[in-house]
Formats: sequence, structure tokens, C-alpha cells
Amino acid sequence: MRRIIITLYLYGIVLDGKCWTEELPSFLKICRRSDPNLNECIKRSVDHLRPYLQTGIPAFNIPPCEPLHVPEIAISQAAGPVSISSSYSNIQIGGGSDFNLKSVKIDTDKDRIRLKLYIPRLTMLSDYKMIGKILMLPITGHGRARGNYSDIDAIVTIQGERYADRQTEKTHFRVVDFYCDFEVGHATIHLDNLFNGDETLADAMNLFLNDNWKTVAAEIKPVLEETVSKLFKNFSNKIYSKYPLDVLLPP
Repeated sequence: MRRIIITLYLYGIVLDGKCWTEELPSFLKICRRSDPNLNECIKRSVDHLRPYLQTGIPAFNIPPCEPLHVPEIAISQAAGPVSISSSYSNIQIGGGSDFNLKSVKIDTDKDRIRLKLYIPRLTMLSDYKMIGKILMLPITGHGRARGNYSDIDAIVTIQGERYADRQTEKTHFRVVDFYCDFEVGHATIHLDNLFNGDETLADAMNLFLNDNWKTVAAEIKPVLEETVSKLFKNFSNKIYSKYPLDVLLPP
């Protein structure tokens, strides 16, 4: 009898009198809503999923997250001592999958999840174009940009909703909003080919940028948070859309 029960659990879950026959992949560790230690169970599930995010999940059309590819970020600031228009393309972000999940808080009534993460180090490599002024000094350049960001605390808030899927005729879950808030402990930045290759001016400007890294990071931060949120919202919904809620988070 025990063997029969285990087999049913692995290959089909009975819902509303119907049997869900699609096998769950091994990287999805299931938690029950009734589990008194649900937050810890979800934390273990996310930790188990992390290596698969690093290499990608072809079955869900999820590409590898190492490095994380971001198409483009555009920044325009004209306030205070900084007046710059810049764009970054072909962005590769490394180190995101090395996060330490510090805590999970799930509210099943409000379909909300809150995560606290610590990321030791992120690297960013991209092409850049920049024109503007810093402290009344003109700045221009195009080439490769390199950034190293360390000691990052992140808070992620996921707001979902339940909906009736026409194909499965069951209740599914989807992410409606995915918010990221990063706090960077330290950053170093280097821009190649500033001032059309004038090394003296370029070295001085890179030194200035690193002395004032908080100002530079503050400008990149909101756009990067929005971009990462959109990417992970898409990743999450590719998994959620495939299975009913009572399969991924049974009562």
C-alpha cells in the first residue's frame, strides 16, 4: 500500500475528482499550505532550485542565469552636479545565483511572498555610450564598461494572483508584480575609452567615478531593479503556468 501511495504522489495528484498525470520534475520541491513551517519549507525549495537557475531549465524555456543577460539599460539624469545621458547594452551580470536566502515570509491569504537575500558579489560587463557633465566637467565616451558590486542586501516582494486556466480547468497562480530593492555595500567601476582614448582624462574620470560610486550606483539601481524584476517575473510565471496551484502548493 505504501508503494502505491508513493507512486500516486510522484505520477499524479487527485484534484476535484480528476487525476493530474504530468510528473513533477525533481527540481521542484513541493510544500503544503498547511505546513506549520511553510516559510522554512519554501526556503529549502528555493535553495534546491538555485543550481538549476544557474544552468537554465530547458523544459521551461528558462535560459541560464550565469551570466544573466540584460538587453539594454538607458539612464538620463539632469539634476544636481550630474547631467548625463548614457546607455548600456549587451549586459552580462554574473554572481546572482550565489545568493544566500536569509528569510522567506509567505502570506497564502494575500498571495504574497517576501524574500530577504544576501549576494556577496555581482559583476557587470557591457558596452556603453555616455555624454554629459559631472561637476561642470564634460564627459564623453563609448566602449566597454566593467562594474563590481559587493555586499548586496536585497529584498524581493512577489505579489501574485489566482486565476482559472481554461486548458486545465483548474486554479493556477501567476506573478502580477515582482519588486526588487538592492542595497550595495561597495562598488568599483571602470569605463574604457573615455574622452576618445585620452588616458590622462580617462584615468582622472574613472578615479572620480570610483570615489563617488554611490552616486553612480544610485543612478543605475532603479533601472537595474526594474529590469531584473521583469526577467524573474517571466521566469517564475513559466513554472507557475505549467502546473495548477494545488499541485505546486497543495492544501
